[in-house]
Amino acid sequence: MTMNLAQPTSDLPTSARPTLAKPYIAGHFAPVTDEITGHGLTVRGTLPPELNGRYFRNGHNPKPGITPSHWFRGEGMIHGIRLKDGRAEWYRNRWVRTPFLEGVPFTGTELDVSAAATNIIFHGGRYLALQEANLPYEVSAELETIGVHDFGGKLTGAMTAHPKEDPVTGELHFFGYSPFPPHLTYYVADASGAVVRSQVVEGAGPSLMHDFAITREHVVFIDSPVVFDHAEHSGIPYRWHDDVPLRLGVLPRAGGPVRWFEVPDQAALLHVSNAYTDARGRIVLEAPGFDRSAWESSWKWWVGAPGFGSSPATGSTFQRWVVDPATGKVTSEPLNGLVTEFPSINDAHTGSDYRYSYAIGFPGAGLSGYHTVKFDNRTGRELLLAHGAGRMPGEAVFAPAEGATSEDDGYLLTLVSDLTTDSSELLVLNAGDLSTVAVVELPRRVPAGIHGHWIPDTGQSA
Repeated sequence: MTMNLAQPTSDLPTSARPTLAKPYIAGHFAPVTDEITGHGLTVRGTLPPELNGRYFRNGHNPKPGITPSHWFRGEGMIHGIRLKDGRAEWYRNRWVRTPFLEGVPFTGTELDVSAAATNIIFHGGRYLALQEANLPYEVSAELETIGVHDFGGKLTGAMTAHPKEDPVTGELHFFGYSPFPPHLTYYVADASGAVVRSQVVEGAGPSLMHDFAITREHVVFIDSPVVFDHAEHSGIPYRWHDDVPLRLGVLPRAGGPVRWFEVPDQAALLHVSNAYTDARGRIVLEAPGFDRSAWESSWKWWVGAPGFGSSPATGSTFQRWVVDPATGKVTSEPLNGLVTEFPSINDAHTGSDYRYSYAIGFPGAGLSGYHTVKFDNRTGRELLLAHGAGRMPGEAVFAPAEGATSEDDGYLLTLVSDLTTDSSELLVLNAGDLSTVAVVELPRRVPAGIHGHWIPDTGQSA
């Protein structure tokens, strides 16, 4: 193993952190204090030979001595594992080197002062680390920071951390939101990474728009009751407001104005599973949803307020919203009673009718401990993989099998934090039945993080 130390200090084991007051820097989320590189990782089982690429996962990892006021304000660190020809060639972790990492405070006006800590994608030949209040940061295939990326000057505001790549056209759809007008701007970049469309979306409010969705015909924006509020002093100035409804904005991809639909029942959405247009021309959106109680319980965890629960997701349950343009009505229904978050799908079905989604199952609603969950959205069947005491899985990322013949013919990649051994593993699961195909032992404990992607070698430099 080779070492590249950002600080002259070693990891503190989890057992050395029992008195930390903030839950997002304790337990599974306790940050690591250095950057390392390990080669020739131990594999248990057999890695599928078609998994040639990189698994990158982003998340908040405050520097030693820093306690952010909010989970979302910790400095960004990316963890990467290189798989090739049935081997796990390397693991490395690197902070994204932005002005924020160097101590420049975030003011909301300096778009390059980013934690760059929410997601990492690959599009148009670039790896981009994303945080929704700022511009993207480009990193290399070895996770070294290259610099801020503004799409050749075409991106003049913030960029969502949850862009959607159209699996048919290769276009990247994304947006930027702001507490100040214009509240919402929509963008499209072509497959090469050049911005080809920019449009202010009228009628949006100053809400926390973390995610959105596309269908083959539409873009779906989420205007939630969590809105900009100067009275919120946690560092993320948004609060739930009972007098603000949930609204869904439907924008034609072919061009034209947005149409806003009010949802009868209040809810907040952080992450979307998928959306599609059904045979009747209705727009179907599926996602974990929070009511006010669930939102405020989770917020307490995110800010470390008194009375916070045991996990960052409390009470969010899988739901379906159906927008009928003919009647102007929106209906909703629960799909599952489990407490889940961080949904994912086979990305080849983004924007189209699909059957399966995956998520993290959090303790609650009858579950003890953390689970990887598979939903069958047609039958309502759920499949659960319990990870055991002291173990927490991350977001399950889908990688297709070679010659796949069905939607769930492939693998799920998830990083598991293990507090009992102060270690981590990359699990490769069969997406069909959640059985374990292979386990990659990592040279260090990886803190629980947020989002990432499987980035195959196809179409990029190996």
